[in-house]
Amino acid sequence: MMQLQELKENRECLNAIDWDMTPEEAVRLYLEWGNNWTRGNYVIRSKDDVSHYFIVYSWDEVPVVYLVRRNSEAAEEIAKINLPAALQQRFLDSVGHNKGVYALDGEIRQWLKDQLLNHKN
Repeated sequence: MMQLQELKENRECLNAIDWDMTPEEAVRLYLEWGNNWTRGNYVIRSKDDVSHYFIVYSWDEVPVVYLVRRNSEAAEEIAKINLPAALQQRFLDSVGHNKGVYALDGEIRQWLKDQLLNHKN
């Protein structure tokens, strides 16, 4: 599994990231794709359709960000990104210290974009 530095250097993977995909939307698109109306232009037609998106995973004591590759058959975590301690704490406070899988938004999203898109190789 890639770490932050490896992901920074993987231009192909960076270009594939859907920054607007959420875990809920991914489930709707890929796991319920035969039973819902399409919102927008993205329609899943086969297992060859793939999305790359981030989640914030807080089932463990310390929340982390995963880059997930999903198609209609499976979801695979392809990168694990540790957050700075201050971001971890603010995130946990924002979700009431509840365990779960969350969409990438707000401060964490901006921090991650700064790390991945505003760097020099």
